[in-house]
Amino acid sequence: MTTAPRSDIEFQSDGSTIRGWLYRPATTGDALPVVVMAHGLGAVKEMRLDAFAERFAAAGIAVVVFDYRHFGASDGEPRQLLSIGRQLADWSAAIDYAATLDGIDSSRIALFGTSFSGGHVLRVAAQDRRIAAVVAQCPFTDGPASAPGVGLRPLLAVATRAVLDLGAAVLRRPPVTVPLTGKPGETALMNAPDVATGYNALVPAGFTHPNAVASRIGLAVPLYRPGRSLRKIEVPVFLGVCLNDSVAPARRTLRYAAAAGPNVEVHEYPTGHFDIYVSPDFDKVVADETTFLVEHLRPS
Repeated sequence: MTTAPRSDIEFQSDGSTIRGWLYRPATTGDALPVVVMAHGLGAVKEMRLDAFAERFAAAGIAVVVFDYRHFGASDGEPRQLLSIGRQLADWSAAIDYAATLDGIDSSRIALFGTSFSGGHVLRVAAQDRRIAAVVAQCPFTDGPASAPGVGLRPLLAVATRAVLDLGAAVLRRPPVTVPLTGKPGETALMNAPDVATGYNALVPAGFTHPNAVASRIGLAVPLYRPGRSLRKIEVPVFLGVCLNDSVAPARRTLRYAAAAGPNVEVHEYPTGHFDIYVSPDFDKVVADETTFLVEHLRPS
């Protein structure tokens, strides 16, 4: 497989500089379709998004990959501040940017979200009529369904830190943080048995990724229900569901899918939440996603 050229990019979102990558297939002729991508809860583009982007680009699709404000290569202070509202705004800014690129067909823009961003893309696609197709893999669709998996004591500890973090914000002090991942029973946003190993396996060797975010997000995640937007989306949706998902329970996602229209393609995989990012499961999933994108991003 020939790897498409990748370049560094940047654009603005509410006055902050967002940075990422652009994959542009070396093709001639018609303007290209484009996929806009960002990662899940506290994760950054280096954590295997490049692997997906390379496959899509090899199929003749341009790809814009970005880090949210406050994370990775993008600007934003304080660092590791996870705001659902700001991340949704960053998605809109990324779509604006992709639509203005030379050689891109702005009528063929797709979104790719995974885990927490798998929920974000459902929210965005339900409102933005520029979107032609959506891929949501192992999507976080329902906070109330996911919260019990963390455990009552850890949830209470996260909530306590979140209140302290909000107080710190009012006093203009550094955030009070909470770990992104932990072992079962530990205070963390994700602490299922496969989380620490699975999440950390996505971090490249020699790459430093903080295992912490500002705790205030702990009050928002249990109430976030982006799966409700699925029935409002009119364009084709690829819903990749991990049947053994410990982070985003499959049962609730499948219920949302059952209430949606025929435009939603449900693809079930007998894997855990993090297996979908690495081989051998990655190879099957990314092939299915590529087939979907090629089919639904054809010129009209």
